[in-house]
Amino acid sequence: QVQLVESGGGLVQAGGSLRLSCAASGLAFNMYNMGWFRQAPGKEREFVAAVSWSGRSTFYEDSLKGRLDISRENAKNTVYLQMNGLEFEDTAVYYCAARSLASGSSFSSSYASTWEYDYWGQGTQVTVSS
Repeated sequence: QVQLVESGGGLVQAGGSLRLSCAASGLAFNMYNMGWFRQAPGKEREFVAAVSWSGRSTFYEDSLKGRLDISRENAKNTVYLQMNGLEFEDTAVYYCAARSLASGSSFSSSYASTWEYDYWGQGTQVTVSS
């Protein structure tokens, strides 16, 4: 059974930082590209960041570039999202997702598409106070 378990969320003041973690089990982690998405109340789930299976390629939502750093440790089956300079608008539930290398489409052209991912975590709440 595949499980993705996010942690590291919480309440932080504007300008602060958080590091989210996503621990994966039940899958061959190094055979999956990984992504982070978020969903604010009343809004659709949106792409935040993604990392290739090797960690060599990373992708970010344009409006968030410069404040985020996505990384992974395949030996620990874990992907991370470092978030700096948090703003009130970053308040959301953050989800990690896994996408198999066996997916037919190119990851570099579809990393932001929610429907391309095979597995999702339950999410971790990030609340930024202004």
